[in-house]
Amino acid sequence: QVQLVESGGGLVQAGGSLRLSCTASGRTFSSYTMGWFRQAPGKEREFVAAISWSGGNTYYADSVKGRFTISRDNAKNTVNLQMNSLKPEDTAVYYCARRSGDWRTSVPEDYHYWGQGTQVTVSS
Repeated sequence: QVQLVESGGGLVQAGGSLRLSCTASGRTFSSYTMGWFRQAPGKEREFVAAISWSGGNTYYADSVKGRFTISRDNAKNTVNLQMNSLKPEDTAVYYCARRSGDWRTSVPEDYHYWGQGTQVTVSS
């Protein structure tokens, strides 16, 4: 069974930075696209960023482009999300997810495994 465990969330002031990590179980981590999504209270889950199996291709939501960076370390089965210049509207529970397929998708239903989420709160 695939397990994804996020860490690194917390409370930060606007303009600050956080680094989220997601560690996956299993031996075939490097075969999959990985993504980050977020969900704020009362809102639908929304796409944040995705990275191809090799790490050579990345894809970002317009709302985070230029501020967030997704990366992965296949030797450690981890995917990271470096979040800079954080804004109060970035406040949400952040989830990592895995899919078998192309990295150029922002649709939550295209991802098949999800972590439990980590809370990010940005104060103004």
